[in-house]
Amino acid sequence: MSASKSSSKKTNKTNSTGFLKGIALVLIGIMLVLGLILKSSLWKAYPVEGQKQLLAIGSGETYSGFIDRLAKEGQLSFPLVLKLYQRIMIHDTMKAGVYEIRQGMSMREVMEMISNAENAQMNRILVIEGTTFKQLIDALKQDELVTKEVVYLPTEQLLKELDIPFSHPEGLFAPNTYFFAKGETDRKILTNLYQRQIKTLDQAWEQRASGLPYQNKYEALIMASIIEKETSVDSELQQVSGVFVRRLNMGMRLQTDPTVIYGMGDAYTGNITRKDLRTPTPYNTYTMAGLPPTPIALPSKKAIEAAMHPDNSQNIYFVATGNGGHKFSSNLQEHNQAVQEYLTVLRSKNKE
Repeated sequence: MSASKSSSKKTNKTNSTGFLKGIALVLIGIMLVLGLILKSSLWKAYPVEGQKQLLAIGSGETYSGFIDRLAKEGQLSFPLVLKLYQRIMIHDTMKAGVYEIRQGMSMREVMEMISNAENAQMNRILVIEGTTFKQLIDALKQDELVTKEVVYLPTEQLLKELDIPFSHPEGLFAPNTYFFAKGETDRKILTNLYQRQIKTLDQAWEQRASGLPYQNKYEALIMASIIEKETSVDSELQQVSGVFVRRLNMGMRLQTDPTVIYGMGDAYTGNITRKDLRTPTPYNTYTMAGLPPTPIALPSKKAIEAAMHPDNSQNIYFVATGNGGHKFSSNLQEHNQAVQEYLTVLRSKNKE
C-alpha cells in the first residue's frame, strides 16, 4: 500500500470521527435545550405557599386561560409547551372544583389532576350577583360535584322541602363564591345561601334609613334586586336607589326595563320593544304603580344596603352614558338632554 493511500484513509477516518462527534455534540445540545425547556414548563414545580394550598377551578375555565395566567404571573416559561402537552396527552377539559396542590408537584401533575373531578377536594359554587333563581338552579343541576335532592322538584315543593316561608324563590339566595365539600347536597347549599341572604336582609333592615317607602323588608329586597339589575357600578348603587325611592314617595311609576324583561320570561330574546313596554304584566313598572310583586334577581349585600340607604339628592331620572355608568338628573329637561347625549354616543360608536 502506498503512503499516499494510507494517509488518505487516515484522513477519511479522522473526518468521519469528527463528523460523528459533531453530530453527537449537536444532539447533546438539543437534549440540553429540550431539558431546560421542559424544566421551565412541564417539570417546573407548581408555585405553592407552604406545604400545600387549594386551587379553585371555576366552571367554564380552560387550560389555555389557566396556562396563560400562570405565564403572565411569571410562574412558568414556554406556555406553548404546556398547551401542546395538554392537546396531545390530556384528552379532557378542566373540571370545576377545589384541588389540593402539594409542594413539589409539577405543572404536568397539576394539569392532569384537574382534568378529573374525582381529584377535587371541594366544590367551588359561584353565584353571580344579578342572576336569577332559575339560573342558580340550572347551575346546580349541571354541577357534577353536587348531590341532587331538590333541584328537580317543582318550585313550590322545593321551597317547602327547604322550610322557606315564601311563595316565590327569587331574590332569597345570597350571591357570592362558596366552597362546599365535594358531593355536598343541593339541599344544604341552597339552605346555606338562603340563611345568608336573610341574615343580610335582617341586619340591613334594622339599620335602615328613615322615611323609606317599604311596608316590610321583603319590599326592600324587591327594590335591592331592581337596583342590582340597573347598575354594575358600585358607586351608583345609592344613586339608583335614591331615584326609585323618590319615585315611590312621589307616586311616580318606576319605569325600569329590568322588571319588564323579568315579566316577559322566556319571551324575552335580547331586545325590548315599545310594545313590550306597553304590555301589562305583574312586573311591568311602565304600566303599573309601585313595586313588582317579587324580586327580579338575586341581589348582593351592597345592593340590599343601598336599598336601605338611598342618596340624598333630588334626582328622579337616570340614563346610560354609553361609556359606562349613568347620568342622573333632577328634572325632565336635563334628562332629555342626557338621553340625546347617549344617543349621540351610540351613533358615533355604530359608525366606527
